[in-house]
Order: sequence, then structure tokens, then C-alpha cells
Amino acid sequence: MKSMTGFGRAEAVFDGGSVTVELRSVNSRFLDCGVRIPRTLGALEPRVKPYLQSRGILRGKVDVTVSADLNGDREGALALDRKAAAEYIAALRALRDEFGVADDISVMQLAQREELFVKEGNELDVELLWTHVLEALEAATDGFLLAREAEGKRLEADIREKLQSIREALERIKGIASGDVARYRERLTARMREALAESGYTPDEGRLLTECAVYADRIAIDEEVVRLSSHLDSFEEMAKGEGTGRKLDFLMQEMNREANTIGSKCLDAAVALEVVEIKCTLEKIREQIQNIE
Repeated sequence: MKSMTGFGRAEAVFDGGSVTVELRSVNSRFLDCGVRIPRTLGALEPRVKPYLQSRGILRGKVDVTVSADLNGDREGALALDRKAAAEYIAALRALRDEFGVADDISVMQLAQREELFVKEGNELDVELLWTHVLEALEAATDGFLLAREAEGKRLEADIREKLQSIREALERIKGIASGDVARYRERLTARMREALAESGYTPDEGRLLTECAVYADRIAIDEEVVRLSSHLDSFEEMAKGEGTGRKLDFLMQEMNREANTIGSKCLDAAVALEVVEIKCTLEKIREQIQNIE
């Protein structure tokens, strides 16, 4: 069981500078990978998400930050992209003339547009840089996955403890409800016989007993208790695998349905209290599952 929450950071140092990679994630229904990378390394961005998927990262909102400190002789000198600057200024003037807004174009305003400036000099060796980015990315991912596994173990221990509390509650419910159906059938039969006698009707004993037995069976919770216990077993079995977050989430819906049915059918206040505790525990488990990959 792995958590979708994790963090990893690593740095690769080489002759031409250094590259640092940070990974952090929170829960998400799917894999939502966002990559922040310097413009000079923009060509490498499409390679990051496939690499993470190859490492088994399937769900979570993962933010990847790549920063690079490259030597000046590799990046070259800063120069103005004159064509881009001319087009940008022309667009601003058209906006001024068409809509009659104030003409406040200034050098400092243009300086904030990073795309108007380029690095001149030696071309960057993208493939060579990728080897260094990959080195940092691999190390950061190793730490990231270890953090996810450690958090997953804590979640699993907490969930198993809560599952055990539900099992104990079900055992108490079984003890309370074991004789409820028979006792309710007897009370219902006696009351119906009294009501019919007071009205001057002679009850058909066979029909009376049949109707009471049918109604008493309708309020029996044995099947729901068995199904909920079975779901608990299935839950623990699923939790041993990887990438089961969605399956566990679906199973939680089935467990909640059985608990609701027990609550609606039970007539004993003590059973109702146990059901409330079970539903509260199931909700806590559901919240934990939202963080499981």
C-alpha cells in the first residue's frame, strides 16, 4: 500500500554546472503531472512524465521542479530577440490606437517579458543535459517513492486498526441480535392475537404465525452482518496489493451500504449505537483511502 503523498529531492553536479530536481505530490484521482523546467531545458519536459510512469507512479498530483545552474560559456550571452520585441511593441501600439488607452510603454515594462531575450553562444547539448537531468530525476524519484511507501505503511497500520474495531463491533452486534428475531416474533404474535381478540375476531393461528414469521425475518440482520464481515476480509486482501486505491474506494461504498441496511433494520438501541460507531469508523477509513495510490 502506497500513499499518494510524497517528496523527493536530488542534485546532479557535472563539469558544466548542476541540475536539481524536486518532486512533491498530493492525492488525485488520476496522475496529474506538472513540470516546471527552465526555458533552456524546455525540450526535455516531455520526457519527465513517461519516466515517472515507468517507475510505477500511477496516481496523484505530482509537481516536478527542475532547476539548472549552467556555466556561462554554455549558456552564452544575453541578447535581444529584435523580431519578437518589434512584434510585441507593435501589438501594444495597436492596442493603444484602437482602444485609446494611455501609452505607457517603457523599457522596464518590456524587460519583464522573458521571451524577448535569448541566450547567444554555444548550443546546448540536449542529450548530454538529459543524462544529468535523468541522474537527478532518478535519485529524487527514489527518495519520493520511499516517502510514499513509508506514509503508506502508516496509513495501512491505521486502517487495519480501524478494521479490527469494526470486526469487534460486529461481534457485539451478533451477540445482541442473536435472540432478537425470535423474541420479536413472539411479542408481535402476542400483540396481534390480543388486538384481534379485542376486536371480536378469531385469528387464524396458521396465517398469524406465518405473517409474524415473515415480518420478523425481514428485520433479521444476519445476512448483512455476514456480507459486511466478508467485505472486511476482501478489504484486507486487496490492501496487500499495489495500485488498489480505486478498488478499495468502491469496496467502501459496499461496506457503507451494508452498515446502513443493518441500521435501518435493527430494532435494538444497543445495535443502533454500534452501527453509528461502525459508520463513523468507515468514514475515517474512506478519508484515509483517498490518499492511497
